[in-house]
Amino acid sequence: MNKTINYEALGMRIREKRIEKNYTQEKLGEMCDLSAAHIGHIERGTRILSVEVLFKIAQTLDVSVDYLLFDSVEDDNILETVAAVLKSSDKDKVRIFLNTVRILAENIDRL
Repeated sequence: MNKTINYEALGMRIREKRIEKNYTQEKLGEMCDLSAAHIGHIERGTRILSVEVLFKIAQTLDVSVDYLLFDSVEDDNILETVAAVLKSSDKDKVRIFLNTVRILAENIDRL
């Protein structure tokens, strides 16, 4: 399975939490021993974070690393993943799932 990290999505999640905490980029940078410019690059997704930096930011923002990465990992084989999960599911549950997906797809522009 081929997965990649969407650094823009990761950066947006960091930015949202930083703003929620009322931290400036400068303040978050100071707290993590990073420059404000580095924080800016991370938030824009133009810098790849080390595990250590990701951990420092998560601790400082009082969130888990999982929270920051949630929805930031892109699965190139999403349909295969869904198929594998559904393969072992009850037929009625699969039908309900597929109907839900159809309804969402038909109404996505209204959401």
